[in-house]
Amino acid sequence: MNRSDIVRAAAQIFRDKGYHGASMQDIADAVGLQKASLYHHVSGKQEILAAILDEALDRLIADLQPIAESSQPPEERLRRAVRQYLLRVTASADLAAVLLLEHRSLEPPLRQEHIQRRDRYERLWRKIVHDGIASGAFAPVDEATTTFALLGVQNWLITWFRPGGRLTVEQLADGFCDLFLDGLRPRPDGRSAG
Repeated sequence: MNRSDIVRAAAQIFRDKGYHGASMQDIADAVGLQKASLYHHVSGKQEILAAILDEALDRLIADLQPIAESSQPPEERLRRAVRQYLLRVTASADLAAVLLLEHRSLEPPLRQEHIQRRDRYERLWRKIVHDGIASGAFAPVDEATTTFALLGVQNWLITWFRPGGRLTVEQLADGFCDLFLDGLRPRPDGRSAG
């Protein structure tokens, strides 16, 4: 039994019951420990929640950073970023769900640390949007609003996507990208199509 086993089990429990609905006893039962023994590994639910959020964001940053900083055209970087993000959140659905739905349960100062990490991740997406605007590949849209819209559409996938459904993750990524890129391409009047 190690910390990573605890984090993985807790992510599933937090996804199923919500952070506030889950107990340390639930987590101890899931990993086969007595509740008192669990406290030898972690100080409490806040530490576990922070570890889940950190792991989820660290994976996402590791995926996105090389894409955002590559020399590929912004359109190709956006396609790669969306595909990688959707693959990651569907492959790590418990971590993703906790990241997206339970982050507000984190108390200060852990919340401040999380926000800094989350902002770092969002800046990588914003870099792709910025580079697209700077190169003329994207219309001169508001970078922050566009970044939040891109993330918002993708984030809700965790609530409705079912593996084995009508569309694969790759097909969804392609469809999302077509939608985003058609809306971001400049029109003759200089505005975006969207």
